[in-house]
Amino acid sequence: MRYLIAVIDTATNTGRPDEMVHIDAFNDKLEAEGHWVMAGGIMSPDTAKLIDNRGGAGIITDGPLHITEEYMSGFWVINAPDDETALRLATEGSKACNRKVQLRRFLG
Repeated sequence: MRYLIAVIDTATNTGRPDEMVHIDAFNDKLEAEGHWVMAGGIMSPDTAKLIDNRGGAGIITDGPLHITEEYMSGFWVINAPDDETALRLATEGSKACNRKVQLRRFLG
């Protein structure tokens, strides 16, 4: 099963060099254990474009869907055999990046 581990922060690209060492080690572990799919940091919500083209409306709005203090600043997509393994990995990811994370399973 695939899972999204969303990193929650109040800014983007805030990882200190000492935190990056732990993040890199966690990434290496995910790869070595066959859990790795992909990971990345993402730009802040103020760079977002909200697009609604339902029915050909062609509406493009600058900014995020929701304005909040905390938001997703990065993510991992992992493979895990079950929810327990995914939760363990998300807990390790939170420790590695020194941030809150949100775990969500993909549909299907």
